[in-house]
Amino acid sequence: MSPALAEALAELPALVRAHLLLSGSAVAIGVLVGLPLAILGARRRAVRTPLLAFAGLVQTVPALALLALFYPALLILGQATGLAIPALGFLPALIALSLYALLPILRNGVAALQGVDPAVLEAADGLGMTGRQRLTMVELPLGAPVILAGIRTAAVWTIGAATLATTVGQPSLGDLIFSGLQTENWVRVLAGCAAAAALALIVDGLLALVEAGLRHRSRWRVRLGLGALVAALLLAFLPLSVGATSRGETVLIGAKNFSEQYILASVIERRLQAAGYRTERRDNLGSTVAYQALAAGDIDVYVDYSGTLWANILQRTDTPAPEAMLTTLTGELHRRDGVLLMGTLGFENAYALAMRGQRAEALGVRSLADLARAAPQLQLGADLEFLTRPEWRAVQGRYGLNFAGQRSYSPTFMYRAIADGSADVITAFSSDGRIAALDLVTLADPRRALPSYDAVLLVTATRAGDRRFVEALRPLIGAISVERMRQANLMVDRDADKRTPAEAARWLDAGQR
Repeated sequence: MSPALAEALAELPALVRAHLLLSGSAVAIGVLVGLPLAILGARRRAVRTPLLAFAGLVQTVPALALLALFYPALLILGQATGLAIPALGFLPALIALSLYALLPILRNGVAALQGVDPAVLEAADGLGMTGRQRLTMVELPLGAPVILAGIRTAAVWTIGAATLATTVGQPSLGDLIFSGLQTENWVRVLAGCAAAAALALIVDGLLALVEAGLRHRSRWRVRLGLGALVAALLLAFLPLSVGATSRGETVLIGAKNFSEQYILASVIERRLQAAGYRTERRDNLGSTVAYQALAAGDIDVYVDYSGTLWANILQRTDTPAPEAMLTTLTGELHRRDGVLLMGTLGFENAYALAMRGQRAEALGVRSLADLARAAPQLQLGADLEFLTRPEWRAVQGRYGLNFAGQRSYSPTFMYRAIADGSADVITAFSSDGRIAALDLVTLADPRRALPSYDAVLLVTATRAGDRRFVEALRPLIGAISVERMRQANLMVDRDADKRTPAEAARWLDAGQR
């Protein structure tokens, strides 16, 4: 068995449990909220129209955007109320997915209740049934197959959308899919997709069994389907309950969404596990979300870059010397959020605009100033964040770059774009091994639009005073050269003889001991 497959299969049980718990809880909330609202809506047009309009509006918002919106919303709510509201992980994902499940439950519920034959309702009234009796003994039983069809649709939608919960720090089968896409590890992508599809099919099948039982008045089918669903949900919840007592010693390690971050998070994880800590990962976080999560205590440690913190967190536009920048960052992050900047890891991963060597030579482009002249005939490929970051505004302001077109890619596909000619210029990362592998040249920045990007180790306030924790990570400070980091990155990103981030981390960490 290949190491990539073995690693994916080892992660699968925990991720399936987390995925099932999240999506199952969301659908359950959708039913508990949606069914009473459907009953109310079926009775009153004044309620029905805005309810269905709201549920329909929620469905028009992309699931990824809906998930992302609840992180800052909960963060602001926690700051405003002074309550310890978890803004990362399960809660924002649960709220977003519960809303996402509402539409089919509401719509089918209203249709089912309004579709009951008026003659049957008249007969129920003639027998002297109360409104509640008519609802529970006539309308709901007759409408149950249509209502169950809506719940089945909601369940399948929610299980699929739950793969996106990894972007707000909630473990799910999306962890395999997102990390596999970034590292071009298609085994992980297929494992995540297959598991999510299988989960959706199994849940849909069990709900279909319940639906058939209601239609044919078969109690054993209803009991078997509902019993299996409840048992699966309880089993998914059990690991969280058992582990809750040791949560104080569980360290949450954050990582952004590219190979270097996965590798460094794995190095940190190895060090902390060796020191006796239990660890969990929160991968695929955006730059701002990662820092906000650290400041709020939702993660304990992660690696960031000095220039990113300088521009995005402190909102600074000047570009001081690296030493001065680090000194200011250390003081300001501690003053603002109690965050400990332990130091640099020993290498810089700077943003740099890069071109294929032959193309740059043919156009006479050696610097960003030269690029400004050639830009109108070139296509820019950027990572998903760069075009919205302050650094891009600074580059445009100082050099007046005006490309023929520009497009955002995930980092892995950005390099693919310049390799196949879809992009002429990309926003490369200076510690990326693919720069040399693809014969790219990085363009000089004579006007210093871009700051330095030293890799720095950040620790949340609640862990900063934990001496054992800090001492476990201190050997990493200044220990990783840019050459070794490039090699580790290339081990994961190359096409032939690919390694997993965990394997690259073992190789990188072995060189520091």
